[in-house]
Amino acid sequence: MAGGAGSLAALWTEVNRCGQNGDFGRALKAVNKILHENKDDVTALHCKIVCLIQNGGFKEALNVINTHTKSLTSDMVGFEKAYCEYRLNRVDSALKTIEGISEQTDKLKELYGQVLYRLERYDECEAVYKDLIRNSQDEYEEERKTNLAAVLAARSTWENATAEDMGLPESTYELCYNAACSLIGRGQLSQALKKLQEAEELCRMSLAEDSDMTEEDINAELAVIHSQMAYIMQLQGRTEDALQLYNQVIKLKPSDVGLLAVTANNIITINKDQNVFDSKKKVKLMNADGVEYKLAKKQLQAIEFNKALLAMYTNQADQCRKLSSTLQSQNPGHPRPVLIQVAQLCREKQHSKAIELLQRFSEEHPESASGIKLTMAQLYLIQGHVTKAGDILRSIEDYKHKQGMVSALVTMYTHEEDLDSAIDVFSQAIQYYQSEQPGSTTHLSLVREAADFKLRYGRKKEAISDLEQLWKQNTKDVHTLAQLISAYSLVDQDKAKALSKHLPSPDTMSFNIDIDELENSHGATYVRKKAAKVTGENAPKEQGQGEIKKKKKKKKGKLPKNYDPKSTPDPERWLPMRERSYYRGRRKGKKKEQVGRGTQGAMSGATAELDASKTASSPPTSPRPGSGTGSASNVVPPRQQKPAASGATRKKAPQKKKKGGKGGW
Repeated sequence: MAGGAGSLAALWTEVNRCGQNGDFGRALKAVNKILHENKDDVTALHCKIVCLIQNGGFKEALNVINTHTKSLTSDMVGFEKAYCEYRLNRVDSALKTIEGISEQTDKLKELYGQVLYRLERYDECEAVYKDLIRNSQDEYEEERKTNLAAVLAARSTWENATAEDMGLPESTYELCYNAACSLIGRGQLSQALKKLQEAEELCRMSLAEDSDMTEEDINAELAVIHSQMAYIMQLQGRTEDALQLYNQVIKLKPSDVGLLAVTANNIITINKDQNVFDSKKKVKLMNADGVEYKLAKKQLQAIEFNKALLAMYTNQADQCRKLSSTLQSQNPGHPRPVLIQVAQLCREKQHSKAIELLQRFSEEHPESASGIKLTMAQLYLIQGHVTKAGDILRSIEDYKHKQGMVSALVTMYTHEEDLDSAIDVFSQAIQYYQSEQPGSTTHLSLVREAADFKLRYGRKKEAISDLEQLWKQNTKDVHTLAQLISAYSLVDQDKAKALSKHLPSPDTMSFNIDIDELENSHGATYVRKKAAKVTGENAPKEQGQGEIKKKKKKKKGKLPKNYDPKSTPDPERWLPMRERSYYRGRRKGKKKEQVGRGTQGAMSGATAELDASKTASSPPTSPRPGSGTGSASNVVPPRQQKPAASGATRKKAPQKKKKGGKGGW
């Protein structure tokens, strides 16, 4: 017995020494020897669980805890059990284990905060970290503040909550990064980008102090900051810069699968329907193992949506339907899976089925019907059913009184020449703002547009009430008063005369306009010429000595050369030749015979006519004016005769190349 006790003491000494040195592998071997002697030793079992956790054997540690439930109570190893479950991504089980432990220590609260963060219960998580910071003082205070900053950033991003200023420092790059994420959630992108640049500088400074860190290690640590910078650039519309930075992060191949998945997803959103082969490669990064445990639910949801859209862009219709159907079953009230299915149906030219699908979803989920009905209206417009589209838009309670919606409806009904419906849209919108925001800018602008619309389409009687309302708001508005008088002149002339008394007098309506400047301005159709100053000989003469104006002689119109005053002119002479009644068209298919055509030695029919010896003698033609009497018409005048060229200077006419092959004929 003494020898056995001595060996156990030596083994415990070995366990203690290895634990202090961090050599948990050797410590585990010593503990197993102790348990071989006494398998129910509670202390040895506890030490074995700790050694397994330190070596990453979370499953083995959990098996030991579950095997010895009688000897190992929840108060004894409850923290270790919850930690193993947390590391094995059994977050719900970890939460249940923590809630079953009676004594809440600081380390258990730390784990509780981590579990709540993974479950996205940010309000409770924030309360836990606030309590820890307030009631504990140790070397982990900075880490707790970093975790609290991460919780505030998550609330700002995923819940659109405006967190209170906790006065957290920004002394480390982690704190500075979380502060930047909070600014992104609030939409303050420029400030967030500056904060990320500060975080990058702090990170480089802190890592440069470690001599073992290489440039690659520093860039890998900066990858998450650079990815967030690229996201801000993408939101700002700087897609080229964002894409370049995203690709730099991908090339580094960081170990964080969540970071790689988010970066790949953002690249796909930039590519859209372009560069689909690159997008297909990026999908592999989004499907890596463990991604679902690293990202928030909304991030995972966005990734699945983009997978379905990419399948649609790559013409994988069945895959697109499968993914969108899965998304719809997981998120029954979310409109995006339905919209993806509708987009796929529209690509297949099945607009009727798409509208039926939208109609069914809007009836089942009225809380999401607004966006769905807008899509239905768009599909009706594509099919040319303008009135149906207008009726759908008018059924959207959230938007039907908005100025943009009123403008769209009026335009659509006007296009269909349904002026009564357009005026009814104006009337309903004016009544709404009359009861909700009377006298507001929106209310008065709608009244003005309604009055102008009615006047434009000749509905002056209906415009009277609108014009009266506008004039009462501003009695100095002369333009509105003039319109009101014009409208009343058709209904009640006495009222029009009474209102005309409110018009200002002509003297007060002078607008100090320089007439000469107006006439000489660019675009004037008539410019009055100024009288030129004349002196000396050009001075006007005295009365009685005025010059008599010379009458201008009218020039006679030119007559054609072959004009014959005895013959009546052609009444159709002003019409083009093709439109005259006697035009018979050109002869087609009959080519004029020319000399020299045909095979060698052949005689054409026209050569006989050209032979002067075969023709009968005909009287000489009449001489041309200016030619000598009795001379023939073919005699060339002396001035038109050219001297004969000498043999040396005479050039041969260039011979035409014969068509065909080298054989000649």
